[in-house]
Amino acid sequence: MTTNGGRRPVFCTIVPPHVLDRLAQAEDPALAGPARRTLQRDAFERTQRRLTTVLGARAVTAAPEAEPGRPKRTVYDAQHRTALPGRKVRGEGDTPGKDATVNRAFAGLGATFELLLTAYGRDSIDGAGLPLDATVHYDEDYNNAFWNGEQMVFGDGDGEIFLDFTIAIDVIGHELAHGLTQYTANLTYFGQPGALNESMSDVFGALIKQYTLGQSAADADWLIGAGLLAPRVTGEALRSMKAPGTAYDDDVLGKDPQPATMDDYVRTGRDNGGVHINSGIPNHAFYLTATSLGGNAWERAGQLWYDVLTGGELKEDADFAEFAALTVRAARDRYGAGDELDAVTKAWEQVGVPTR
Repeated sequence: MTTNGGRRPVFCTIVPPHVLDRLAQAEDPALAGPARRTLQRDAFERTQRRLTTVLGARAVTAAPEAEPGRPKRTVYDAQHRTALPGRKVRGEGDTPGKDATVNRAFAGLGATFELLLTAYGRDSIDGAGLPLDATVHYDEDYNNAFWNGEQMVFGDGDGEIFLDFTIAIDVIGHELAHGLTQYTANLTYFGQPGALNESMSDVFGALIKQYTLGQSAADADWLIGAGLLAPRVTGEALRSMKAPGTAYDDDVLGKDPQPATMDDYVRTGRDNGGVHINSGIPNHAFYLTATSLGGNAWERAGQLWYDVLTGGELKEDADFAEFAALTVRAARDRYGAGDELDAVTKAWEQVGVPTR
């Protein structure tokens, strides 16, 4: 049995397992302890998601329907426990409270909803006004944020390596975009389709950040998770779409392993076939497309990626080449033989992915 109308939701985290694995081996228990507990909690949540997929989702009380074109946001506080969703602390229409983490989560849900509606005419991540739920203050020193197929969850970080996971609005957008993929192409979370799944979340996370800040493609930093790393860490963010492999180079975290082109594609059985690593390749293709076209990335470049994700032609097990070919077709269908087609074709060529 599957959930969400035949969709198979998966458990998706913002911090890759290879980063936590590295931290878990640190000699300093202040670094290794939280990482090990986070890995254990992630493994538990991942197993729960698989069981839910097989057995069916638990019955829940239906939320009041939102007015079409208006968000229906709810933020919960786990109070450093792990039971979800936790205690409700803010709903749609409530005034901001004193908890900055709650307010950031609420704003991030709204920013994601607004971009999808304004730029693409989509009413929430499912296209039908789905309520957006988030839980903050999850567990103790939890070094991650995740989408579990039903809602967002944010840890506070350990303060040593990671800070509060609501700080970076692109992290909020990234995780909600896993829901967007779940309700559309439903890309298999393994190998190249899994890397595409992760890349789509980075793309839309970056677009939500740029839209919120009013940044053009040229002005944007193209970093995922900027501001998330604690001061002791030598690095800027979790990932860089502009220059994959350069986001961090730290004595504890190691060096960012993402490749920018197929020449450095990583073949591994870990992390579901390297979904967080090889996503650097399609990420870089999007960056090249967006900066070549100029202007606002959520417009022409973002529109093409959205067209492919939601157009019904993208297979669940699509590889990079199949996805690339669809972006070329989308450029031709929407814009004809112009700058858009040229930018997309050259971007994929530059990262070594064929489009025919």
